[in-house]
Amino acid sequence: MRGDGAGQRLSGRRRIWPRLVIVTIFVGALVAFFAFGGDEYLRLETVKHHRDALQAFVAMHYAPALLIAFLVYAAATAFSLPVAIVLSLTIGFLFGRWVGTAIVVTAATVGAALLFVAARYLFADAARKRLGAVGERINAGFTENGFLYLLFLRLVPLFPFFLVNLAPAFTTIPLSTFVVATAVGIIPGTFVFVNLGQALGSIDSLKGLVSPELIGSLLLLAMLALVPVIVQKIRSRQAAVKVSR
Repeated sequence: MRGDGAGQRLSGRRRIWPRLVIVTIFVGALVAFFAFGGDEYLRLETVKHHRDALQAFVAMHYAPALLIAFLVYAAATAFSLPVAIVLSLTIGFLFGRWVGTAIVVTAATVGAALLFVAARYLFADAARKRLGAVGERINAGFTENGFLYLLFLRLVPLFPFFLVNLAPAFTTIPLSTFVVATAVGIIPGTFVFVNLGQALGSIDSLKGLVSPELIGSLLLLAMLALVPVIVQKIRSRQAAVKVSR
């Protein structure tokens, strides 16, 4: 019995240490970002001030610049840093609308997947156990049409990107579904901001970029993702009524 207890404690410690390492990395990255002035370097005014130097670097070192842009955006997404719009504008300015969109969509999807996997590993099991039957119902409802629900959340810019990365981690939605829905869902919004980046010099503030018209357009597009779900729910209710008769 004592041997079994010691084994369980050792097994528990082995499970805790990887979690502590992951949490330390995430917290350390956030602290380092602000402590070393990362928020100052990735401000619109700073990017505009150094735009000629950035363009010259890209012209001389195109392939390394692509890799750097990808890694910076993926890391910013994984650590939920509040710099997505500035980075999208900068990448659009440096690489153009098509290459820039490809970089941002790919990097954001990779970063989101890393955060999703980390959150699921750290918290998902414990959270579902605490929620009990309620958690199981929420999980079942979401995962049944997980791709469409997640696509809707991605298309609507009203939902914080990092929150949409975290919330599905507490369900049993497959990673592949999360990745595909994320990649497809962020394309429209990404293209808008990357395309705006080509006029970086004339942008004075980030406040006016997310206009009511843009939100309305993306919301209408997002509603299309829910049409199959709504149709399925209506048919299910109709079938249930027929059976009850």
